[in-house]
Amino acid sequence: MNRLLLTAALVTCLAAPALANKAFVSNERDNTISVIDTESWEVIHTFAGGNRPRGITLSPDGRHLYVCASDDNLVKVFDTETYEELPSLPSGPDPELFTIEPSGKRLYIANEDDNLVTVTDTETRTVLAEVPVGVEPEGMGLSPDAKWVVNTSETTNMAHFISTEDYKIKHNVLVDQRPRYAQYSADGKRLYVSAEIGGTVTVMDIAEDGTPTVLKKIGFAVPGVLPEWLQPVGIKVTEDGSRIFVALGPANRVAVIDGESLEVIDYIITGQRVWQLAFTPGQKYLLTTNGNSNDITVIDVAKEKAIKSVQVGQQPWGVVVTPD
Repeated sequence: MNRLLLTAALVTCLAAPALANKAFVSNERDNTISVIDTESWEVIHTFAGGNRPRGITLSPDGRHLYVCASDDNLVKVFDTETYEELPSLPSGPDPELFTIEPSGKRLYIANEDDNLVTVTDTETRTVLAEVPVGVEPEGMGLSPDAKWVVNTSETTNMAHFISTEDYKIKHNVLVDQRPRYAQYSADGKRLYVSAEIGGTVTVMDIAEDGTPTVLKKIGFAVPGVLPEWLQPVGIKVTEDGSRIFVALGPANRVAVIDGESLEVIDYIITGQRVWQLAFTPGQKYLLTTNGNSNDITVIDVAKEKAIKSVQVGQQPWGVVVTPD
C-alpha cells in the first residue's frame, strides 16, 4: 500500500507543470504593484506599494520584494508569496533607484533630492553610510564581484564609482546629459551608462582593479522619429554579452545593440514611453514598462520580437522577475 502511494505521488509530481515566475511592476501614478504570471501573462494580483513607487528589486532568494516608495522616503518590503507588507527599511529622502548585493545584506539607494547614495542593511534595518555624490543621483549599478557600486547623477552628468569596502568615490567619469542607468556586463569588463537627454549610451572598459575607461558613445537614429524623442533610459545586457537592450523612452522602442561591434542592429516597437527593463530567468523574455500606455511589452529575446502586451496600473515605472 505504501509503495503504491509513493508511486502515485511520484507520478503526480512528474506530471505537474513547472511553477511560473512572477513579474512585479511598480505603478508610479496609482501607487500600486501589479503581479504578473509569466506563463499565462495575466495580472494575478495588485496591491498597494506606498506613495509613488518607482525602483523595485528582489532579495537574491526571491522571497522579499523591495520598493522605493519615493514620497514616503523609505523602502517598502513585501513577502513575494503572500504580498504581506513587512517592516520597512530606511532609505534617505526621495529614493528612486537602488541595487542589492548578491548576499542580499546591503541595498545601495539613490536619493535624488539630497544628492546622496544611502547604504542600508536589510537585516538590521539600519543605515550603514551616506555617500555624497553629484546633483540628482538616479542610476545605480553593481559590479558582479560587488566591489563597486556606480551611481549616475542627472545634473552633474557623471558616473561615480564608489568602493563598497569603504564607501568612498574612487573615480568620476563625465558622460552625456542626464544619465539615467548604469549596467555592468556579466563578466564585469564593460559598463553601459544611458544618457536620457544626451541621447547616447556611454560604453566603458573596466580594468581588473575597477578603473573605467570610456571606449565609445553609442547614438540612435530611427526614421520618422524626432531625435529629441530618442531618450535612452533602462539597459539590460545578455549573459553572454552578445546583445545590449536599451529602452528609448518616448521613441516607444527598445534598441538592440551588437555586443561585439557596439553597433545598433535593430529597434523593437513597444508601448508608449518605454522606461525600465527586466529579463525573465534564463533570459527567454525581456519585459519593458511603458509609462504612457500603462502596460508592459513582452519581448522574445531569441527572436528579438515583441510578442505580447499586458495592461497593468497607471504609469508603470519599474519591473523585476522572481528567480527560479
